[in-house]
Amino acid sequence: MKTTLSSKGQLVLPADFRERDHLRPGQVFEVERLDEGDYRLRRLATAPNEGLVAWLRSCPGGGLPESVPRPESTDSFLPDFQ
Repeated sequence: MKTTLSSKGQLVLPADFRERDHLRPGQVFEVERLDEGDYRLRRLATAPNEGLVAWLRSCPGGGLPESVPRPESTDSFLPDFQ
């Protein structure tokens, strides 16, 4: 895809990329110059659980996993130390 450098030195990432990668305003990127005219753009993690949240949102049903019912007693799970 093509994009144009603005008079302020800004590049716009195409909407398809932003939507596919869940990019939001304010996210931080690193730009590395590899060679003349050749650059690498990399999104930096902004929150420790950013990947986890995206993974949970992609779960079937679109929400958090259901909670597991708790047993009434844990006595049967305790080892016998007598």
